[in-house]
Amino acid sequence: QVQLVESGGGLVQAGGSLRLSCAASGRTFSSYTMGWFRQAPGKEREFLATIRSGGTTFYADSVKGRFTISRDNAKNMVYLQMNSLKPEDTAVYYCATFNSGATRASTSYNYWGQGTQVTVSS
Repeated sequence: QVQLVESGGGLVQAGGSLRLSCAASGRTFSSYTMGWFRQAPGKEREFLATIRSGGTTFYADSVKGRFTISRDNAKNMVYLQMNSLKPEDTAVYYCATFNSGATRASTSYNYWGQGTQVTVSS
């Protein structure tokens, strides 16, 4: 199985930026499509972005133009650069490996990290 560990979360003021990292185990990491999700307390897990092994990206409308997903296959790392942060972005952020199904559905992803907390103050 794949093990994922997120890091880089913290407290930031509205309008600020934060870069999240996801470290993945396994020598086959470079073949996986990876995704970022977030979940606020009491709410459903929300799709944010995906990146294919070759670098193709796809974003949810809510973050398009503000967030950028990237990867470094040589380092087994996936990143989420978050700019122009809003209080509504406050959530636990997760990276995950895509399995099959609808891209935006959390059930389409099989392996998940433990999450990292992002808090945006107003």
